[in-house]
Order: sequence, then structure tokens, then C-alpha cells
Amino acid sequence: MNSIAIVGAGLGGLACARVLQLHGIDVTVFEQEPSADARPQGGTLDMHGDTGQVALRTAGLYDRFRELARPEGQQMRALDPRTAEVVIDDAPDGDFRPEIDRGQLRGILLDSLTPGTVRWGRPVADVTEDGRLTFADGTTHGFGLVIGADGAWSRVRRALTGVGPRYSGVTFVEFGLDDADRRHPALAARTGQGTMMTKVDGKAIVAQRTSSGHIRCYATFYAPEDWATGLDFADAAAVRTHLLERYAGWHPDVLAYVRDHDGAFAHRPLYVLPVPHAWTSTPRLTLLGDAAHLMPPLGVGANLAMLDGTELATALATAPSVEDAVRAYETGMLPRSIETANACASGLHDLLSDDLGSMAA
Repeated sequence: MNSIAIVGAGLGGLACARVLQLHGIDVTVFEQEPSADARPQGGTLDMHGDTGQVALRTAGLYDRFRELARPEGQQMRALDPRTAEVVIDDAPDGDFRPEIDRGQLRGILLDSLTPGTVRWGRPVADVTEDGRLTFADGTTHGFGLVIGADGAWSRVRRALTGVGPRYSGVTFVEFGLDDADRRHPALAARTGQGTMMTKVDGKAIVAQRTSSGHIRCYATFYAPEDWATGLDFADAAAVRTHLLERYAGWHPDVLAYVRDHDGAFAHRPLYVLPVPHAWTSTPRLTLLGDAAHLMPPLGVGANLAMLDGTELATALATAPSVEDAVRAYETGMLPRSIETANACASGLHDLLSDDLGSMAA
């Protein structure tokens, strides 16, 4: 088989590379970031039994995942935003969706690859339909197949479909509480072992515990795309003041997540791809994960990306040709992504509805 390039060293791309190597297939992953630890890898992920865990089993990494997974992270709490009363405290039996830190999961995948598989600091500037990559330094190289695992603003997608993301109408502002059990014990207790959510009037606050004792928080609300014009996110005091005004009327014990946080705020507007997002199959290019089906971050994106990657790799290892493999993979992936994207769009509306019960669904 001709050589394969994966653009993007996220979870889906790495899962794909792992399974390709298990089958003895040559693959190179090109990543624009300079190293694996160039930036924080985000919060915690719930690995679903029918998607992410299936991918981990296919990749031969399920046992390592179980060593780090936190079944207690499945706990879901809902608070009344005006009273801070706990109205739902759901701690599921079993471990259908145990949590794991994104950074830990990425580390498992990276450690499983042949050294040198990931070429760090290799941003792709252009992609052509015949499988040729042009890198930021001007060098070019052709491949038998280019797999776009390069996320929301995928350059591979640009070559394949020309379709870009659109703003969803919802924004996240991310912040956090370090060493929460010691420094913020009341908020740590209120959060529990998993996720705390509270909402009303088109606004929500979500807090998630990670394995390190950090609590990652998100202020979530409907807003125009330019809502933050004039607000300097480097000025944490100004952002905090803005959020406290936006959430005025909420109970002080809930607003403490915003008031007492450590460090900076980060602006995370939510973008999505249209549904359906599909394309005419071509033997030299395909997409997985957010590059193929960017949707609201409601706990399914990482799971789907990893399942995409392992299914594509398995098809490439078993089909009679690359063209047959790509077509078979896309035939299964595209309908699944459409169904899930529609469910996530509805879930985003539920997240910002006034129905507290919808948060535990």
C-alpha cells in the first residue's frame, strides 16, 4: 500500500495511526504544534461503551485506559442557580462512560506509536485532491492517501469539500480552579466527583473535576458572534466583572465558581459544520473527527473521532484497495455523524433550556 499521511495529532488521528501500525501499514502523522506538551490538552472526557471504548479495544489499549479511567467521574449534579440547592445528584452504577483526562488519553495513544511517527512542528499550508501536501516551509510531498484529522479549521476539508464551520450562536468562556480540594473546598464539595451543571434563562455554568484535582469550568450562553468586541480577555478582572454582571441574580455560592477562579479566562465560541456534511468520495483524501463532523462539545466528539480513526484504519487494512477502503469507511461514518450531529444540536438547546432535568439525561 502507498504511504499514508494523517494531518493532525489529535485523538482521532492518533487512534488511526495506532491501528494502521498494528496492521504493519506505513503512516506518518504531521502536527503543526512543536511538541506533545506545547499546550494544555483540555479537561476530562467520558469514554462511551459503544464508541470510544470500542476504538480503544480495537487499538489494543483498553487495559491501559482502564488503569487511568475514573468511573466515579460519571457523577452528574444539577444545582438550582438561584438557591445553590442540589436538585439532581446522579451517580450511575457501572462504568459505561468512565472519565479520563484528555491529556492522559492522548498520552496513551502517543506512547503506543513507533517513535518518530508524529512529525511535530510540521504545519500543512495546502492540500491538493491528488494527495499532495505543501508544508509551511514550502516543501511538498505526495501520499497515497491523506487523512484529514486536523479539526475544526481543517485544511484537508478545504481541499475535499470547501465547506467551513459556522457560528452556533452559543459561546463558552473557560476558566478553572486549581488544587480545588485544598484551595476551594466548598466548590470542590459542590462539584462532586464528576460534573456540576446549573442553568436558567439561556445561561449555564458547567464544572468538571479532573484527575489532578483541577476543576475546569465553562460559562455558557447565547450571544452574537461579536459579543466580546472590546472585552480584553488578557484582563481577567474585566472578564470576571462582565460575567458576574451577565449572571446577576444567581446565588453567591454558584457565582463563586466565577469569582474565585484561578488565572485567565479563555473565549471558546462554538462552531459547527452544516448537517449533513458529505462529499463525493475520492481515493486520495478523507476526513475524520471534527474535520468531518464538527458539532457541539457535548461528550461525543472525542468518542466519534477515535471510532472514525480505528474504523478507517481497519478498512485500509482489510479492503482490496485504498479506494474501496475509503468508500466503505465513509459509507458507515457519514450517516452516523449526521444522526449524532442532529442529536448534539438538540442537546445544546437542552443545555441552555430552563429544564434542570435535561442535564441528567
